[in-house]
Amino acid sequence: MYSRRSIFRHGAINGAGMLLASRLLSATAVQAAGGVASSDAPAKAVIQVWLGGGPPHIDTFDPKPRAGSDYTGPLSNVKQTNVAGMQIGELLPELAKIADRYSLIRSVTHGQNGHETASYLTQTGRMPGRIVYPAVGAVVTAFGDLGEKDEREDESLIPPYVVLTSPQGRFSEAGFLGVKYKPFATGGDPNAARFAVEGIVAPDLSDEQQRERRQLLQKMNRLSSRISRDDTELAIATSSRDKAFDMILGDSSQVFDLSTEDSALRQRYGRTRFGQSCLVARRLIEQGTRFVTINSGGWDTHKNHFQSMRRKLPELDRGLGTLISDLADRGLLDSTIVWCIGEFGRTPKVATESPWNGGRHHFGAVFSSLVAGGGFRGGQVVGATDARAETVAERPVYPGDLIGTMYELLGIDPEAGLPHPRGDFIRATPGKEEGVELAGRLKEIT
Repeated sequence: MYSRRSIFRHGAINGAGMLLASRLLSATAVQAAGGVASSDAPAKAVIQVWLGGGPPHIDTFDPKPRAGSDYTGPLSNVKQTNVAGMQIGELLPELAKIADRYSLIRSVTHGQNGHETASYLTQTGRMPGRIVYPAVGAVVTAFGDLGEKDEREDESLIPPYVVLTSPQGRFSEAGFLGVKYKPFATGGDPNAARFAVEGIVAPDLSDEQQRERRQLLQKMNRLSSRISRDDTELAIATSSRDKAFDMILGDSSQVFDLSTEDSALRQRYGRTRFGQSCLVARRLIEQGTRFVTINSGGWDTHKNHFQSMRRKLPELDRGLGTLISDLADRGLLDSTIVWCIGEFGRTPKVATESPWNGGRHHFGAVFSSLVAGGGFRGGQVVGATDARAETVAERPVYPGDLIGTMYELLGIDPEAGLPHPRGDFIRATPGKEEGVELAGRLKEIT
């Protein structure tokens, strides 16, 4: 179970805790800027599987077995999926069994090879510039269905935007939307019996000790007693802090307790940080969280690439495959988008020279993404690369195309404005007038 200390340590009471009251702030701002998400949209939530560092498309979703060993390395075989003619990498047998439930986009492109720029572009659809745009998770949270009363608002304190487990770090998720739309990053390891908290060696505090500290803080906080009803930001901060305390000490914290899950199911997900994060993501979606990011790092494999893949790919296969199947079995896949992507791919040609000795480097010319659920059809392939997976051969897909398609499935008007602090009109998705390349929405798989 997530320890209460770890939640305190990783920001529930400080800045990240402010997102717990994001709906209070966002209702009027989003409605004024352009409306709220349609209540009859097929998708209600998103689980983003973020493969930070850049996963190799040629070893995962776009294998090229005929390209030769200079490109395939030792992973020269493929897995035939349960969809005729659709093949994926040989280390993904579980995903091969359920290809009819997801679609592959093999022609994602942006041409950027730097981690920061590529991450920002993939998450926002825009190039870095004067305006710091919010990532998809913040926008989806802001455009939550605020037009109707949220039935769980009075009884649940689960944050609407959660990152498992560490912040992504290469961009500001909330952008100009501000701290109220930042994700709640849990920290720790959901596979551990108890979370280790860096830098803290004191024993765990009891609930009573937590409450005593809360009371002491309230006595010392002379500012809170002076907050005016018209001082919205301070009032929201105070409300957020109180909700964070209530979440930690209340029933809502049980969503992070995996001890209540069937042990066989936990084993199916894989008893790893990634596998158990996938399970926590499903539990959060069940409780009404709108956007969950599973932040899986370790994909920046300039060296020892194939050794890393023999560890990372089975872990991804097991966790992601079980997540998609579990959501489907529970009737949640139709309303939940699963979006697996990294900031770019990796060079199709293996770097055999010293000092790399079998690595793959950054590659933004073309890479792949997997999408499932929430209105995306399964068993489809969008786009194609050349014989060596080095260039787009058919149907380029830019980040803005994919993001805009997801917004439409979530009932968010891609043309609507975002609530900018200065009142400027900023579209939810980029337009050609911004100099961003677009090829069009992904109608082939929706």
